Amino acid sequence: MRIDKLLANLGYGSRKEVKKLLKSGAVKIDGETVKDAKKHVDPKINQVTVHGETVEYKEFIYLMMNKPQGVLSATEDAYQETVLDLLELEDAIYKPFPVGRLDKDTEGLLLLTNDGQLAHRLLSPKKHVPKTYFAVIDGEVTEKDVEAFRKGVTLDDGYLTKPGELKILKSGIRSDIELTITEGKFHQVKRMFEAVGKRVVYLKRISMGPLRLDEDLELGEYRELTDEEIESLQNYEAK
Repeated sequence: MRIDKLLANLGYGSRKEVKKLLKSGAVKIDGETVKDAKKHVDPKINQVTVHGETVEYKEFIYLMMNKPQGVLSATEDAYQETVLDLLELEDAIYKPFPVGRLDKDTEGLLLLTNDGQLAHRLLSPKKHVPKTYFAVIDGEVTEKDVEAFRKGVTLDDGYLTKPGELKILKSGIRSDIELTITEGKFHQVKRMFEAVGKRVVYLKRISMGPLRLDEDLELGEYRELTDEEIESLQNYEAK
């Protein structure tokens, strides 16, 4: 790609600012000063430096976020804060997008990437990628509910869900549960519990396929995926 496009994409300024940077002699390709903005470069082969610092190029970015409540799983919104607003500029310039959505009042694991192919694979209904949630339920969750979820429950619009795996962690006036589902209908976890006469009061996604939320991430924090995590997502085949 052109050297000016590469540097602009990596946050070194607008095309106009990058042209000034080139004219100043600050940019080198393989040790040779380059002033021509149209000069082509292969960032995977050539070494590009700006003021002597090597430019780190990557085509794709993969981020794990612990999404807080009150933030939209969207790329932009005119009135409300989105998960992209939580990113540092150095990550935002790659234009990542959330893989799937979490409701505004739901916390937990959210994957952001600009790798459209991987996102499509993880979101394809044919892939049945499991997603696990921790929830606090207003009401006593029983084995009867576990059995109902195992068969699939009928939502308020008449849709029969695919089987869900419900684990009771604590049962009482308020119950703690984990629920694993393989589809992502609108407000699905909340609506599944409404179908058995109970209400979700807190919801957090803890895993998606092979990817598990890093418990060291505070709400609103994120980090890049490790090479192992990226590989596990790329090679993942749902059972």
